[in-house]
Amino acid sequence: MSGYARRGVHGQTVEAIAHRVLSGEIGVGATLDLTALQAELGVSLTALRESLKVLAAKGMVDARQKRGTFIRPRADWNLLDADVLRWQFEAAGAHSDAGSPLLRDLDEVRAIVEPASVRYAADRRTDDDLTALEAALAAMTKAEDSSPAAVEADLAFHRALLAASHNELLERMEMVIATGLAARDHLVHGPGHHPGDPVPSHRAVFEAVRARDADAAEAAMRSLLAQAAQDLAELREE
Repeated sequence: MSGYARRGVHGQTVEAIAHRVLSGEIGVGATLDLTALQAELGVSLTALRESLKVLAAKGMVDARQKRGTFIRPRADWNLLDADVLRWQFEAAGAHSDAGSPLLRDLDEVRAIVEPASVRYAADRRTDDDLTALEAALAAMTKAEDSSPAAVEADLAFHRALLAASHNELLERMEMVIATGLAARDHLVHGPGHHPGDPVPSHRAVFEAVRARDADAAEAAMRSLLAQAAQDLAELREE
């Protein structure tokens, strides 16, 4: 479950509790004191309970008679839920944690998914797909390196690549890749960091997809991912 309204008391309460859990302020297995939590957050009991329902749907909390409402083990969380992913990456970003295991996991998932999906994109892409890829590449070229526009252009390019595979299940991986990629980009392109120009590596992928050359597209994507891994490695060493 995802897509709840983040604004307003309800959304703010969900976010506040989730961030406390992800930061470790509220530990796994902890039983929540709803009265105290209500007072700390300054919300009604109704708003608090509705917020906990959102987190329960994501596998993060549960309620039992005699025990009350508690934080479930991480193994029970819906880790592929868009909000849960975002909260985890936000927790890593809050500590500027380029060495986060979550970012390592993202690199591994991308290495599995994107080279395969780009092969399908090379075979199945349409003119509309090329238009979307070219627009994202143009936006990337115009954007300043550390700007939000640069991050959004990168996300748009990778979303368009997954869409060009014309495989509905691969397209759904956009939720994982885009959420993680946004967090990774904010770290790598943050103030004081100067990674290599991403445009040439993305353009190489685009040209191979446009030429319907699946082998070249896969090779270009693997090269792009290697550069992305190198950017993070350099950030860890700073």
